[in-house]
Amino acid sequence: MEFYLAQANIARFKAALDDPIMKEFVDFIEPINKLAEESPGFVWRLKDEEGRSASYIVSPFQDEMMAINISTWEDIPSFKEFVYGTVHAYFLRSKKKWFDPKGPSQFVMWWMPKGELPTLALAKEKLTELEKNGDGPKAFSMKCLYNADGLAINQ
Repeated sequence: MEFYLAQANIARFKAALDDPIMKEFVDFIEPINKLAEESPGFVWRLKDEEGRSASYIVSPFQDEMMAINISTWEDIPSFKEFVYGTVHAYFLRSKKKWFDPKGPSQFVMWWMPKGELPTLALAKEKLTELEKNGDGPKAFSMKCLYNADGLAINQ
């Protein structure tokens, strides 16, 4: 069986997306998503019914200020290159401008059988798994990566 890397991240916005402090973030949502979609190794990302960023979806956390992002990638190196090796890295480093530092900010990865798509409910389940049990083959972070066979990858 073949697998894709799935990732989900959540954070709580400091303000509504139409607030002036969110302008830079909002202005770059679509260009960054387009960059992801054109990146080597990209497979799929969660979108709202209108094809916009998942930031416009009310998440399963029952909080309209909660941003959620879910995507799948062919492998860890492709995902890491997009996250850290493109302009996306600026937005990661600058997240305190737009996201509440006291709110939840969580990130999780896991392996999904090729052909299946992660759901909001599954993302929430994986975030909870990582929070409760720490890194493991079912849910992990960049701190301790696992391959699709469930083996830890030395970094």
